[in-house]
Amino acid sequence: MASSPINTVSTKPDTGAPAGATVLIHLSTVSPEILEPTLSNLAVAFVDQPALVAIPESANLNSTRTFDSLRLLPYAPAAASKTQWVHTAADYLNTYKLAQENNATTCILLGAEPQTLQPESIRHLARTMLDSSADLVVSHYHLGAREGLVNSAILYPLTRALFCARPRFPLAMDVALSFRMAERLATAAQRFTATNQEDALLWPVSEAATAGYSIGEVSVPSRAIPQPATQDLNALLSQILASLFADIDSRASFWQRMRTTVPPRTIAAAPTPAEQLDVTPMLDAFHLAYKNLHEIWALVLPPHTLLGLKRLSVMPQEAFRLADNLWARIVYDFVLAYRLRTINRGHLLGALTPLYLAWVASHLILVQSGVPPEQHIEEVAQAFEADKPYLVSRWRWPDRFNP
Repeated sequence: MASSPINTVSTKPDTGAPAGATVLIHLSTVSPEILEPTLSNLAVAFVDQPALVAIPESANLNSTRTFDSLRLLPYAPAAASKTQWVHTAADYLNTYKLAQENNATTCILLGAEPQTLQPESIRHLARTMLDSSADLVVSHYHLGAREGLVNSAILYPLTRALFCARPRFPLAMDVALSFRMAERLATAAQRFTATNQEDALLWPVSEAATAGYSIGEVSVPSRAIPQPATQDLNALLSQILASLFADIDSRASFWQRMRTTVPPRTIAAAPTPAEQLDVTPMLDAFHLAYKNLHEIWALVLPPHTLLGLKRLSVMPQEAFRLADNLWARIVYDFVLAYRLRTINRGHLLGALTPLYLAWVASHLILVQSGVPPEQHIEEVAQAFEADKPYLVSRWRWPDRFNP
């Protein structure tokens, strides 16, 4: 594996890192034009803490500038991922191999557009890992009312309810790992890379929770959020949720035993969005699906839930409200149907998309009325926690609640 040193800059903030700790920063997705500004931020964040910065050889740093405390490690990826908006199996496998070969004790993976991360956020991520006993530290982003809604509607409440894990963004782009956490994720990644599924998603939070590892979270106030290449919501939801539902299935023996809940978050007041949020296209998609997908939904959802959707279908737009407990029940029934293969899994996940759009419309209408978005998302997560016994019962006795 090729490596080349790089030296010198001199602003000196205190990193608070323990002496002797070796930090590996993996930039798995970085283009030549953003590499130098990224390194400039890393140099400020790690002035007094030596750090190794791993970049794919294709990044091609063409610069005479040097950075104190940073040593570049150009490498040829053992497995290549084409996905850039989130870390994949290939990224975690490469991180572990680089850490192992360079005796790193702590790994930091930064996602796409890392140059938009402030040095203070990078330093906070590293310090939280180095100063604590955590094995996984996850970034908590501060997004607008219309951003990250797949995470808010499904990923966060499901992960929190089933794995009793606090991180607000369980699929965060910027994470820190202990060496043993990196090793565990690499072991999971090998199951995919061995079958040429380098772009498969891993779920670090559920992996850490299952292993009994400590999980930390740091605030990242400012960061550009890279967007997936595809604009096809059906394809995107299918990719994410197929991976999440399969992960939940594989860990059922763990989450069925969990009985604790996460303490409620303290939610600060947020201003009502100034711009009018247009939810008409989302509601149109839901109403069209109600006419065309009702027979498919009837294979997945029990009569009581279908009655709730019928009531929802006739609500006027200004009063449209998908109740939190109804949404939790819908998602749980789709998780169950995925496990039982009630219908073709591709068709199943496609049938969830208009219901997700109904949730988004309901959420945005609520936010426009003055409810802080994080307050509502917290209430959604609590509804998932409250209804977890339903999922456990249906999982163990899938026929008990059938009509």
